[in-house]
Amino acid sequence: MINKDILLHLAELFRYPEVDSPVKVLACQEALDADYPEAAELLRPFTQHFISLSEDKREELFTKTFDVQPICYLDLGYVIFGEDYKRGSFLLHMQAEQNRIGRDCSPELPDHLYHVLHLTTIHPDPVFVDELVAKILVPAVKKMMAEFDSARIELKMKVIKKLHNALIAEEMNTGNVYNNAFAALLNVFETEFAQAIAHYNPKEENLINESFFNKNNSINQLVNNYKID
Repeated sequence: MINKDILLHLAELFRYPEVDSPVKVLACQEALDADYPEAAELLRPFTQHFISLSEDKREELFTKTFDVQPICYLDLGYVIFGEDYKRGSFLLHMQAEQNRIGRDCSPELPDHLYHVLHLTTIHPDPVFVDELVAKILVPAVKKMMAEFDSARIELKMKVIKKLHNALIAEEMNTGNVYNNAFAALLNVFETEFAQAIAHYNPKEENLINESFFNKNNSINQLVNNYKID
């Protein structure tokens, strides 16, 4: 049986930091320590660094990682499809599924990682959840992690040339610790959804099959005249 609680703990890592975020991060670390030792070790650098920061620095780290000249994005449709029309179709489908479970995702989009992780714990169709994880979440997290490699090289160049502020200099030693959060999430996916991942075995050029786009003809009709910019 899928451990829904651990997915909810992990989801909290990808929310904009709030006052109680350190408590939630520690709760996630403890949950992983108890049941997912490999993922726990992957997350530990994130936990240690995150809870050591002031509230302002936590917000700054999140913002420059995901919002202002971001290393990567948390909207899964954009991560997987970029500006392709399929992004609009996927977004509409996620909105329909979020509505189905009565979840209000505002101010984020319905394909935001935080909300999609919640969707996997509530959605009544386990086949849909397996496909969503194997065909969207796992490839998306891998793509997100890959962005940190190129960003790290660029960051080194900036530090060498300009010797920017202390927070950037510190990241030269630790790396951007959100990559550790993604690594822990991926490890849990590969543990909890091993059979689904092996079954669907998605390829980069064919991440979504007909089940995501042809369940509802109205979605296909809408997407013909709709594209997310």
